[in-house]
Amino acid sequence: MSEIKNIGVFTSGGDAPGMNAAIRAVVRTALYHNFQVTGIRRGYEGMINGEYEPMNRKSVSNIIQRGGTILKSARSEEFKTPEGRKLAYYQLKKHKVDALVAIGGDGTFTGANLLGQEYGIPILGLPGTIDNDLVGTDYTIGYDTAINTVINAVDKIRDTAESHDRLFIVEVMGRDSGLIALRAGVASGAEVVLVPESTEDLPALIHRLEHGRKDKSSRIVIVAEGDREGGAFEIGNIVKEKFPQIDTRVSILGHIQRGGKPTCMDRVLASQVGFAAVEALKEGRTGEMVGIINGEITYTPFDHACKKHSKLNTNMVKLVEILSL
Repeated sequence: MSEIKNIGVFTSGGDAPGMNAAIRAVVRTALYHNFQVTGIRRGYEGMINGEYEPMNRKSVSNIIQRGGTILKSARSEEFKTPEGRKLAYYQLKKHKVDALVAIGGDGTFTGANLLGQEYGIPILGLPGTIDNDLVGTDYTIGYDTAINTVINAVDKIRDTAESHDRLFIVEVMGRDSGLIALRAGVASGAEVVLVPESTEDLPALIHRLEHGRKDKSSRIVIVAEGDREGGAFEIGNIVKEKFPQIDTRVSILGHIQRGGKPTCMDRVLASQVGFAAVEALKEGRTGEMVGIINGEITYTPFDHACKKHSKLNTNMVKLVEILSL
């Protein structure tokens, strides 16, 4: 669009490995097309408070391999109000920002959608969340790194589980989505995976412990933090009460899943969608998330991309059941 001269870029919500690679791609592609680039620190909160800084090629040097986000991230209750979004718009105009690239998840895109509709600012989103719970892309930025972090941790836990003939219940991130738990469960050889989307997984675990092989030297159960039964500690208490003879331990992996150097897959994905977002703004697109499906760049309206995953891949669920026999 001819009126775009200055593209703002920001990260919002939970950080994800690969966000820096996405920032780098946006900045360098924008500069290639002779746009100015403005970094907005601390997401929507910084947008409201005037935390803006010009960015150049040097601003994004040596960051592609870094986890986290150099632009920082923050939650913003104020931005959820019309008054807060009005302040954000005022600051954008004050700093002569004509268009935006928002890197985040469903909350980020919900806010971007409102801002774009209310003030007509061209905005495109990049899927930056370890949960992989957005429609319109096969994978989100950070997901591959997160699941590799999980399986590396579970591999180490299995060593001590085998040494002591223990059952380990390992909690992974996934408040509303079991996609991390499910894929990591397959890759780590878990006995059972418990996720928010299912009401049948706890009975499956009880049945497996009652009727499964007794000669196993270790057992691993993966639990998403948002599991309906209340997470790993609650599951652990149920198992200990029903099977006091089983030496049971609970391990919470927590925020290590968000950190660390992004994998090759996350760096390439972030670079591809970052480049595509600037190209799309140049072509006049707005109000969409940029993703990749079957190797092709796709554009999904914000209101459709935001948390539409409700069903798990039943083939993956079956894999866990069969391969853990």
